[in-house]
Amino acid sequence: MSDLRTFMNYVIPSVLSFALSGVYAIVDGFFVGNTMGDIGLSAINVAYPITAVILAVGTGIGMGGAVQYSISSAQNKPKKAMNFVNGTLWLLIVSSIIITLSAGLFPEFFVSLLGAKGTLLEMGTIYIRVIALGAFLQIGSTGLVPMIRNYGGAFFSMVAMISGFVTNIILDYLLVWVLNLGMTGAGLATILGEGLTFLLALIYLLKKSSISLEIPLSIIKKISGPVIKVGIAPFGMSLAPNISLVIINWFSIKYGGDRAVATYACISYVICVIYLVLQGVGDGSQPLMSRYYGARNLHKLKITRDMAYVFSLILALLGCFATFYSKEAIGALFGTSASVNAEIEKIIPIFLVSVPFVSISRIATASFYATEKTAFSYVLTFIEPVLMLILMLILPPLFGGQIMVWWSSVFARIISAILAYALKIVVEKSEKTQLS
Repeated sequence: MSDLRTFMNYVIPSVLSFALSGVYAIVDGFFVGNTMGDIGLSAINVAYPITAVILAVGTGIGMGGAVQYSISSAQNKPKKAMNFVNGTLWLLIVSSIIITLSAGLFPEFFVSLLGAKGTLLEMGTIYIRVIALGAFLQIGSTGLVPMIRNYGGAFFSMVAMISGFVTNIILDYLLVWVLNLGMTGAGLATILGEGLTFLLALIYLLKKSSISLEIPLSIIKKISGPVIKVGIAPFGMSLAPNISLVIINWFSIKYGGDRAVATYACISYVICVIYLVLQGVGDGSQPLMSRYYGARNLHKLKITRDMAYVFSLILALLGCFATFYSKEAIGALFGTSASVNAEIEKIIPIFLVSVPFVSISRIATASFYATEKTAFSYVLTFIEPVLMLILMLILPPLFGGQIMVWWSSVFARIISAILAYALKIVVEKSEKTQLS
């Protein structure tokens, strides 16, 4: 099988899976926005970062375990590889219990931390209370999907994601539109859709491997460090757009008010889908990069990484063109007011400027954590929101208020991409020295 065909067999299902995970939020926004108007859409947008933390925990733990499994398998250490799988399951269970208790007991506190007040706080709390009840389903689904990919089940992982997505749409229609359950209905639809994905993923792993929860505590402690060490980067990368969302919401409330928040709610839904597609390229190629890294096949590793950069850039440009030429319909999709829709049309081209640069950052970060270069992956994961915060503290008060809130986010992503490219060169020089 050619390198390109192997690459596509892993990456295409991953890209579709990540795109669908972004559409989960859009579906909630579509039904809530068209039922409850701008205030409902804003409430989902303000509260969603909490859901994103839950999903990111599963992604980080699952990807950390999957990377270690692939590397150990490539090194012909099957017992060590299975210890990583079984230990990862325990980490997913423990994290689910902690998050369910914390978010379930204090939903209003967490939503208020995101800047919500009044009606936004009330509606966001209702949504998160429901989400917390199904946290174990969401962590389970996002945690097991990377495992499936590293078992060679990229296509099945896509099937599991599609099944959850279709379930979410059907339940959103029934619970939000037909039964008029509002935020509660949207939350229930989300967790039940994720629940189906989790169930299918668990069945697949039970059939394809000898997973077991009967593993000594000493082994769990031993594998936890390497799993978490690698998993911090994919956790952060999954969460980074939502950290950015919180920062932009904070400054938008200050400089632009509710209309700016509603504007960015719609823009973020669309832009984040593009970002997730780009992450899908990185995470889809991760099993191959980890395998070649574990086998010390640096030539194949470079070929895979280069294909990921090119394919990611192509998808970024296609996403930009599609979004730009459909920008008039974005606000209407979510049932926004005419003034918000007009603002979306004007502002969204600004955000599209950064998308090609994000493609570089996403692939660089994925290649680093796939090959245990955790320090570089940490830097790229967390530098973007830090830069964004610094720029928003400086630029809006000096050069034009809300418009500079938008541009600050773009500048932060461009700077992050420049840093990613510099680190990429450092790594490739090191690998070239090893090959020679």
